[in-house]
Amino acid sequence: MAGKLYIVPTPVGNLDDMTPRAVEVLRQADCVLAEDTRTSGVLMKHFGIETRMQSHHKFNEHDTLPALVSRLQGGETIALVSDAGTPAISDPGFLLVRECRRYGIEVETLPGATAFVPALVNSGLPCDRFCFEGFLPQKKGRATRLSALEGETRTMIFYESPMRLLKTLKQLAESFGGDRQASVSREISKLHNTTHNGTLDELVEYFTANEPRGEIVIVVAGKEPAENVKIDKYAQFKNHNIQNF
Repeated sequence: MAGKLYIVPTPVGNLDDMTPRAVEVLRQADCVLAEDTRTSGVLMKHFGIETRMQSHHKFNEHDTLPALVSRLQGGETIALVSDAGTPAISDPGFLLVRECRRYGIEVETLPGATAFVPALVNSGLPCDRFCFEGFLPQKKGRATRLSALEGETRTMIFYESPMRLLKTLKQLAESFGGDRQASVSREISKLHNTTHNGTLDELVEYFTANEPRGEIVIVVAGKEPAENVKIDKYAQFKNHNIQNF
């Protein structure tokens, strides 16, 4: 009988965000695949989980796929975790899930922590429709990606490192306009978590004066639909005429 792959989210900051079911799955699995065994080892020790771990990261995931599929076909239960959050969301995991689906191996993803959802809700920007862009390309393709998003009307979500935050905010302001509303959330669920709201220009000014630290999520308002812009311009024209009557 074929085994099963569990995708197990882990806390993005506060270890108390780990669910009891996630802990139990990690305890019962034959093996835990970890993006970094040292990072996951802290989590495992905290919850008294003694399951054997194996490295599974972006540098070896292509090479390890055949052996992992074979083990799952042989009946093993394997759990996949990343350093923080839900595997496959800007972390390794997609390739293994795709191979499991290809070979008819059961996959179950547990609900749990991910950084962009609380950042989106905290932003106060529309969250009924949004697009998750993850990390922008560091060099090649960055300008092309931003150009493709200039007409995006949905709220946009980006992951970024503190070292590139200021550069990215400036590029977003150049592409979308400095008056576009946005927010920057950092250290979500940790002791010093913060969310700063304002226009892109205001955020550039703030983080020029205040060096950013920690894991960061940027949320940017989408472009206003053309009909809303027309209505606003009509309202301004109407008010102007009334005032001058």
